[in-house]
Amino acid sequence: MKWYQDKNVDDGIVISSRVRLARNIKKYPFPPKISTQQAETMIEELKGALLNERTPLGSQFKYIEVNTLSANEKRSMMESHIISPVMVAKTEKCGVLIKDDETVSIMLNEEDHVRIQTIFPGENIDKAWDLADKIDNLIEESVEYAFDEGCGYITSCPTNIGTGIRASFMIHVPALEGAGQMQNLVTALSKFGITVRGIYGEGTEAVGSIYQISNQITLGQSEDEIIKNLKNAVNFVKEQEVRFRENLIQNRKVDIEDEIYRAYGIISNARKISAKEAMVILSKIREGFVLGILDVPKLNETIYNVMINIQPGNVQNNFIAENNVNKRDEVRAKYLRDVFK
Repeated sequence: MKWYQDKNVDDGIVISSRVRLARNIKKYPFPPKISTQQAETMIEELKGALLNERTPLGSQFKYIEVNTLSANEKRSMMESHIISPVMVAKTEKCGVLIKDDETVSIMLNEEDHVRIQTIFPGENIDKAWDLADKIDNLIEESVEYAFDEGCGYITSCPTNIGTGIRASFMIHVPALEGAGQMQNLVTALSKFGITVRGIYGEGTEAVGSIYQISNQITLGQSEDEIIKNLKNAVNFVKEQEVRFRENLIQNRKVDIEDEIYRAYGIISNARKISAKEAMVILSKIREGFVLGILDVPKLNETIYNVMINIQPGNVQNNFIAENNVNKRDEVRAKYLRDVFK
């Protein structure tokens, strides 16, 4: 089962917990300067560090050479949170090691030589950090990282120098967004040293009231301190979202019920629907289930799994052959009718 098919992704405000570690190998030039031959050698060395008989993880991973994939295939992998938007845009030699349940993806020759990413459903940041740390240590048994005693791990982007860690929670905050409170939330979280990003991280937009909150600081704090700070921040977000939800139920219950049931009606009957409209509607339906308003049987799959499946790249790869926007909108609507019938 993939992590986004776990029921914990739909149970509350926090959809998922993620840890990403940025690392570089000391003996190779960094990705902006590495040659194709050096990149190939470096990637083979890193694959060997993980895909061997002495590691219990080895048999659970597969390797995909990302630069040889089509644009749709790469986009689909980004939509499933396996690779980053940076890797989607790369034409140089690069690849990714993926664990069978997609809780781990290790990007090779992205912005840095190694990007270890672990994702778990719900509030499981400690579990994500523990696994990322174990994989990091395993790789370091075979290679020497670029490291400075004063600065820590050396990365391509100065904002990642130090621990090289980006820890994040993916959150669903429709009440805060609906009340026009997102800018206030961004300002408040910045005091924690926390930044707010879109659904696929830095430089992407939030869709369906889904955001990522992550640490801004990687230098001068330990990994444990960074994660503790992030936990405090997400607790603050949860308190605020719950407060605004209670206010909505108290003052606008009929309006909210109407919005949620109208959303359910559209998604159950639409013949054409764009990804953006579908995300807004699915957000309303998730809100309806969480608030206990939507009195219909639960789906056989999670709302977040549906959100991933209806993205353009995934629709293109899984359901249709031709690259046609109108056809995608029709097929997406048919898939959603089947899910909600």
